[in-house]
Amino acid sequence: MNETYPLWVHLFRVVAVFLLFLLTTAMLIWAERRLVALMQSRKGPNRVGPFGMLQTLVDGVKMFFKEDVTPSMVDKVLYGIAPLVGVVVGFLSIAIIPFGGEVTMFGETFVLQAADLNVGVLWFLAMGSLHVYSVVLAGWASQSPYPLLGGVRSSAQLISYEIAQGLAVASVFIYAGSLRVSDIVGIQAQGPGLIAGVPNWFVLPLFPAFVVFLVGMVAEAGRPPFDLAEAEGELVGGFHTEYSGMRFGMFMLAEFMNVVTMSAIMVTLFFGGPAGPVFGPDWFSWILPILYFMAKMAFFIVFFVLLRAALPRIRYDRLMALGWKVLIPVGLVWVLVTAAMVLVNEQATSRSRVLIFGGGVALALLLFLVAPLFSRSTGSAVTEPRDTEEVTA
Repeated sequence: MNETYPLWVHLFRVVAVFLLFLLTTAMLIWAERRLVALMQSRKGPNRVGPFGMLQTLVDGVKMFFKEDVTPSMVDKVLYGIAPLVGVVVGFLSIAIIPFGGEVTMFGETFVLQAADLNVGVLWFLAMGSLHVYSVVLAGWASQSPYPLLGGVRSSAQLISYEIAQGLAVASVFIYAGSLRVSDIVGIQAQGPGLIAGVPNWFVLPLFPAFVVFLVGMVAEAGRPPFDLAEAEGELVGGFHTEYSGMRFGMFMLAEFMNVVTMSAIMVTLFFGGPAGPVFGPDWFSWILPILYFMAKMAFFIVFFVLLRAALPRIRYDRLMALGWKVLIPVGLVWVLVTAAMVLVNEQATSRSRVLIFGGGVALALLLFLVAPLFSRSTGSAVTEPRDTEEVTA
């Protein structure tokens, strides 16, 4: 792919990507509060701006000017670096995500993607690994028991689910034959899929990998029901208990950016990214892919919000058992099945392809059913109450 563009093209793509994701993050904060309020028969933010849409802006300004209190016992260097790591990693993660199709401006044709790396998928996994340091450093630097417990929990949780998530992503690039994100999107945009009239999205042939990635992305984002690192009912606030002001705001921003990033990479790997039918004049044909991408991403963002409003927090030992005893074995088996599918696809007939694909799906479903039987010894209760008031009651 030609990357010898003028400097203004690179600047335009970078600014466009970051502005889009920042605005999406701001809208997510507002939409989550409105949706959760709707599910709980409340109004939510409704005073500042139409339908309370400017409430996020007001809260951000308030947090920016709020007094930043630094406890005397903290490790000041690590205490200040921790929230920065989360925000910077969040920005770097979205660099490889294409959120639109080809655009022609001033005689230059380019794709709306900040950086199309040869190892784009590995870049995403690497940034996810670095995000762990934000939470761990915050817990360690606070020199307080509750943040430390939150940091230890987070390190175990994120590392565990990183393995499962990495195996799901491995199935994708084995099936696509490329680590470049643009190639993965391009293959999904080509021709019909396994079922006539259905897009060639990887969610169909790689459905078990999709399920593993779906659960893993919620755990990696640290969102309910996997928010064990900041369990208010038992750890006060977890890893960010000792933070206030703008530093606390940076942790909040990193969490919501992680939701947007995970939703975007899910759409890119399994749902064709910005691919979709394009029609109309030139200006409309390059806007349509952006709308397709945003609509698909909004679906998974709403999924995150519904999980928060509907499910109680999972118990910690169950959380670890799900990652190690269910998701990782299924991910490992599906990597082997995907490699077999690719090999058979090159040599076998159409009937044998269907048989092997069906056998692989049956094997993965069998693992989902059998694996929980091996974790029963960890206990019978699945969830725990979120608040101390529920315990005393």
